[in-house]
Amino acid sequence: MVYTWVPTDDYVENANVTRLARAHGAASLAELRARSVEDIGWYWDAVVRDLGLPFRKPYERVVDLSRGPEWPDWFVGGELNIVDACLARWAEKAPGRDAVLHEAEDGTVRKLTYGELASEVERVAAGLRALGIGRGDAVGLFLPMIPEAVVAVYAVARLGAVLVPLFSGFAPTAIASRLRDADAKAVIVADGTVRRRREVAMKPLLDEALASCPTVEHVVLVGNLGAEPETTNANDVLWSRLPAGEAGAVEAMSAADPLLLAYTSGTTGKPKGAVHTHAGFLVKTASEVAYSFDLGEGGVFCWVTDMGWIMGPLSIVGTHANGGTLLLYEGSPDVPDLNRLWDLARRHRVAMLGVSPTLIRTLRTSEKTDLSGFDLSSVHVLGSTGEPWDPDSYEWLARDVFGDRVPIINFSGGTEVGGSFLAPYPVEEIRGCSLGGPSLGMDVDVVDDAGKPVRGEIGELVCRQPWPAMTRGVWKDDERYLEAYWSTFPGMWRHGDYALIDADGQWFLRGRSDDVMNVAGKRLAPAEVEAVLATHPAVAESAAVGVPDAKKGEAVWAFWVPRPGAGEDVSAKLREMVAQELGKPFAPSAVYRVAQLPKTRSAKILRRAVRAAVLGTDPGDLSGAENPEAVAEIRSLVRP
Repeated sequence: MVYTWVPTDDYVENANVTRLARAHGAASLAELRARSVEDIGWYWDAVVRDLGLPFRKPYERVVDLSRGPEWPDWFVGGELNIVDACLARWAEKAPGRDAVLHEAEDGTVRKLTYGELASEVERVAAGLRALGIGRGDAVGLFLPMIPEAVVAVYAVARLGAVLVPLFSGFAPTAIASRLRDADAKAVIVADGTVRRRREVAMKPLLDEALASCPTVEHVVLVGNLGAEPETTNANDVLWSRLPAGEAGAVEAMSAADPLLLAYTSGTTGKPKGAVHTHAGFLVKTASEVAYSFDLGEGGVFCWVTDMGWIMGPLSIVGTHANGGTLLLYEGSPDVPDLNRLWDLARRHRVAMLGVSPTLIRTLRTSEKTDLSGFDLSSVHVLGSTGEPWDPDSYEWLARDVFGDRVPIINFSGGTEVGGSFLAPYPVEEIRGCSLGGPSLGMDVDVVDDAGKPVRGEIGELVCRQPWPAMTRGVWKDDERYLEAYWSTFPGMWRHGDYALIDADGQWFLRGRSDDVMNVAGKRLAPAEVEAVLATHPAVAESAAVGVPDAKKGEAVWAFWVPRPGAGEDVSAKLREMVAQELGKPFAPSAVYRVAQLPKTRSAKILRRAVRAAVLGTDPGDLSGAENPEAVAEIRSLVRP
């Protein structure tokens, strides 16, 4: 029997999304979903009012589509700053409430209340202003998940400058390409971070990158490794010694003014800068955290992520827009052992805990994992994003760890989306591994190659109407934006994911369009093969890719990583299992046991890099990879 989350009456009664539905006379979540796309203007206005998001100057119109769905104008005529909603109102209402908790890998904990956060933001904003940073200037953030990252987000936004968050594991070339594209005027950087008990220097990487970034005039250096760092260049200034000055009033921004540039890594070409605005990003992320993750004032939100992924800024803005407490973890979640995640949740009384399927599969690998000593009663919602689930890991988390008490909100969107396309809500029944259905206000569908809706079979995920956090183009490249998202199906956003809607109306992702294989004329998603492989006790994780084949068009090749202690090579057995479960035509032509698979730091498997290793081609941008050496290892195995 497929695992299904069934909410209690009490859970439904007290959920934020129930409050929203009742305020507008919606008798069910299905009715609210339908109304939210029948009139998108009505819905997003309702969100602003329900969550009390403050606009300094009220908007005259929620949305103007006169330039077409590709170029919507949201909250027309409105003025605001995210600092008003995320910081100022809570610093006045609840100055002693914890705004930020930070735990380092060694267990050291730091805290900032809303009052303390507001004071520090004002100090840093004054220092940046004294350096000449102001409205419209781009400021890079090359920081791990530390309190200074949160301070920097609000200090830059307070001035009306534009944030450019960078992945903390980037190499110099990747840093430089993004700073050049953004014409960054300043960068805020940490001297380093600690990961798996090793110090990882960050400032030297930035110094190397800046050799090809002529627009950068100032570098603000944060000491994160203990002793106060030494400046190495004439344009360096210590975070702790920023020049004193007047912060000035919080800048009033137009609803459409840029807040941040979120860069995506492409398989080819330079990264794309997704443009997110003060109003759009605020309203969308606030709604996600309130309704999907059901966080309220004072609730603790924790997602092990990075500033360079959209979940980093989303966690900050979404949590604080709802008056919550953000828990940052800096380091690897398997140090000192595989119970670190549960210990974090226990000690900090986490209400919303974000995980990834790959992380959960890793935590399951220890047969001796004993969770009896961890009080996880504070956890109210589990969040998940980035990749499809396998049923065994999903059920282990939901049933064995949390005793059917907590829903898994399987959340799917992207950098350009500024949040989710698809997500279940905790007030509805959720089938195991399902994405539930469309997120509120998101008019998504699954279509065939002709753009016609399909059910019960894999198709392209599209969105028929715009939403507030939809990127306002690609930075400095409108043509690339239109080509990437709007050229396949005129008038519909094509996201690049394959999805399926089953007979019960449950939604499932089947991987990126360019990951999906075409075997003898039938689409086969990597997740379908990988779900079979995951059932073998020797398999910790796996990746399936399509390889050109003269007879089938594409053949399946599979790679698997053994669990600790796994002995024999079971590759032949795995091939038989896939043939039995999916059919002989889909049995992998090759199955390899490997030591590791290339992944991002957020634990997404880079299948395109695996495929490139097999074909001996360029794997594309690996700047966000946690372990790029895995590509070379696979290449040497299959192409000796």
